[in-house]
Amino acid sequence: MTKRICDIIIAIITVSILIFPCVFVWIAVKLTSPGPAIYWSRRASRKGKFFMMPKFRTMSLETPEVATDKLQNPKKYLTSIGSFLRKTSLDELPQFLSVLIGNMSIVGPRPALYNQHELIAKRKELGIDTLRPGITGWAQINGR
Repeated sequence: MTKRICDIIIAIITVSILIFPCVFVWIAVKLTSPGPAIYWSRRASRKGKFFMMPKFRTMSLETPEVATDKLQNPKKYLTSIGSFLRKTSLDELPQFLSVLIGNMSIVGPRPALYNQHELIAKRKELGIDTLRPGITGWAQINGR
């Protein structure tokens, strides 16, 4: 319960501070590529449930819905500002809304894509699926 309260407080502060940069990113995404500025991705949550996770869109609309490392040539799908958004993690900012809603935590295992069946099964086997997925976690801190 304490972790959830801390998540909410941090998310409110972060959203309050970053609302204007988010507006600029939104506009930049809209101006540099067709389609919505926010990409909603179906992700694994806790105990076999799924949720829709928002991110600023960094890839073109025709990108296959698989983990980036599974794409033959991921760079060909990046939008003109997609690489910058990913390097600076600005694409992750909408996830603070998921923290406020309760679908995510600030720190926790990154939510797997709905079709990463092996990863989801392994997390269930290890009991990791009982944790709320996070915006950042061990893998991000240790260089993915």
